[in-house]
Amino acid sequence: MKRFIFDSSALISYLDGEPNAEKVADYLEEINDKELDAFLCVINLGEIYYHFLRTGGSNTGDVILSTIKTLPLIIVEANIDLTLSAGRIKAFNKMSYADCFAAALTENRKGILITSDKEFKQVEKNIKIEFL
Repeated sequence: MKRFIFDSSALISYLDGEPNAEKVADYLEEINDKELDAFLCVINLGEIYYHFLRTGGSNTGDVILSTIKTLPLIIVEANIDLTLSAGRIKAFNKMSYADCFAAALTENRKGILITSDKEFKQVEKNIKIEFL
C-alpha cells in the first residue's frame, strides 16, 4: 500500500493556492478516495504554522491549523527515534532541520515524500520522492 509523507513546502503551496496547489489537491483526493496512509511530522506542521503567522497573522495561522486538521493526514510526533534519524540526515546533508524530519519520517514509514523543495535531491538515493 502506498504511504505518502508531506513536506511543508507541498502543503504551503496547497494552502496558499500556489501553482502546485492542484497537484497537491490531486494527491489528497487520491489519499481520501483510496483510504491511503498520509503523514505530516509535527515539526513540519510547526513550519507551516509559522509561515502563515508571518504572512497573515494569528487569525490566518489559526485558520490554517483548523484546515490542516480536516485533511486526510496523520500528524506524527517527533519521538526519540525520529529525532535521531533526522539528526543523522542533517549531519551529512545541507538541508534545513525541519526538512530532515520529513525525510526521516519518509524513511521510517517507507513512504513517498511529496515536496516542491529541491533540497531533497540530496537524499533521493535513500528515499522515494515525488517532486511537484
